[in-house]
Amino acid sequence: MTEFNAFAAQLLRRPRQVSALAPSSPSLCQLMASQLPRWARWVAEFGPGTCNITREILKLGIAPADLFLYELNPVFCRMLRDRHPEVTVFDEPAEKLASVGPQHVDAVVSGLPLLSMTSSQQEAILSAAFSRLGPDGVYIQFTYGLFSPVRSNIAESLGLEFTRSPRVWRNLPPAVVYVYRRRRN
Repeated sequence: MTEFNAFAAQLLRRPRQVSALAPSSPSLCQLMASQLPRWARWVAEFGPGTCNITREILKLGIAPADLFLYELNPVFCRMLRDRHPEVTVFDEPAEKLASVGPQHVDAVVSGLPLLSMTSSQQEAILSAAFSRLGPDGVYIQFTYGLFSPVRSNIAESLGLEFTRSPRVWRNLPPAVVYVYRRRRN
């Protein structure tokens, strides 16, 4: 099954889980991966889907053994394991990073549809991510929305600040990348 066919089938079967019109474009994937700090070694990816961003992360030189994927969709999990057998794939929700997987990561890359999630879901996911990120760690998230996908009260309670990329027009729909960090005092 091709990547696009698998994506389209899962979009129809699980629209709230997939929550996108098409797989992420090469332009968006390259921009997401380029936000990884140059010193990053251990990376978690939330919602890797058909592995477009995963490929770009690996191209940057992150060792497959140091990449940890959290994906709920069983079809995507099989696809990820088949294409990248040396990468660890957890058939778990993103918030399980706090209890399942590595004790430390340098970056989290997320394709999760945060805008469609409740405040409690967002808080659980971001809290799990920052529980494993070091003081200089980053949480990289794309969104189709016009504003930050992380609710301001959650960002405030976790002490986060962010930078925002220009809109990636070569994606369906166009997207923006946010990079969240702990605020420096």
